[in-house]
Amino acid sequence: MSFRALFKRAKISRRDTMEENTSSNPVPEQQPGQAPKPEAAPVSVPPAECPKTRLWLKVVAALYALSLFAAAAVISKADAARKVKPGDMDLSKFTGLVQSKKDAVAVIPLYGVITQGSSSRSWEHGSQQIAKRIRAMSEKKEVKAILLDINTPGGSVGAVQEIYSAILRAKRETKKPFVARFGEVSASGGYYVASACDLIIAQPGTITGSIGVIFSVSNFEGLMKKVGMKNEAIKSGKFKDIGSPTRDMTPEERKILQGMIDDSYEQFVAAVADGRQMPLEEVKKLADGRIYTGRQALGNHLVDRLGDLRDALDAAGELGKIGKNPRVLTDTDPFENLLSLMDSKLQLFGTKAVTDALELGPRLEYRWYGR
Repeated sequence: MSFRALFKRAKISRRDTMEENTSSNPVPEQQPGQAPKPEAAPVSVPPAECPKTRLWLKVVAALYALSLFAAAAVISKADAARKVKPGDMDLSKFTGLVQSKKDAVAVIPLYGVITQGSSSRSWEHGSQQIAKRIRAMSEKKEVKAILLDINTPGGSVGAVQEIYSAILRAKRETKKPFVARFGEVSASGGYYVASACDLIIAQPGTITGSIGVIFSVSNFEGLMKKVGMKNEAIKSGKFKDIGSPTRDMTPEERKILQGMIDDSYEQFVAAVADGRQMPLEEVKKLADGRIYTGRQALGNHLVDRLGDLRDALDAAGELGKIGKNPRVLTDTDPFENLLSLMDSKLQLFGTKAVTDALELGPRLEYRWYGR
């Protein structure tokens, strides 16, 4: 039998089967005048709830109940504590708290050139940030002494004096001792800041001293003439553009600036004499701008002893009456330290030299320019 014949035979068999089903289950005819029956609406079967969802709901409900119970317990204990007199309190229950607030020495770093700060970068430590840190650390009850880790050639007069004043204010208000530790360099403004401390410790090879003032003014008049540039200043007074880099300084202007330098110098010498308990004339003999090693400074009574950071921490602990090898407390942010490290690495490619070269404005500074 051919394929076409088989297909035709199967089709006929299917038709016969459908006719038999229709005859066995006839569809009732609708009577005239009878309303049509409405079709039955499909029955919606609610979906079965997932077992995992029920489990998570139970967990959340249990955690919420637990948090309510804990909050109620804390509130009840707080109410009970308020009703207890201070003399009736058992401090042995708070041993964990006492250990977390153990007495310590706070370490505040002072690195690099001291400026007020002209950047919004949070990891830069300008004089305002350092002064704020000194105030915050001195107000902590667990801090019994403060160590300034100094490694700076100095900086602008105003910024240096801001940190100096913050130290004196903290000592006056909290009666806590300050120790200055000199690293590689602590010259000029760095020494000015240290003179406010109760003790100064330096390495034998530390570069320090440079007690004096400098006012830097650049002059580009010759260069501008070569390239055909000329500057015209319209001013309200003849001294309004004093320190301009586009012309030579007049004798009158030099006299005015020298007077500023002499006044700032007297302030520096007075701060050193007061902090080191030395006669003013003796300080002036050492304050001609020269630099000293740490050992030379010890011989001239500019530092108190020689030692490293460990020695400085032990000395601060003894002054704070908590003994040697004290707990060290810092408030540095690891994220800020990372950004500061990245910024210092970028300076190796010359970015710092470029920015310094672009700062053409005159500056009155307590700074050693050997670094």
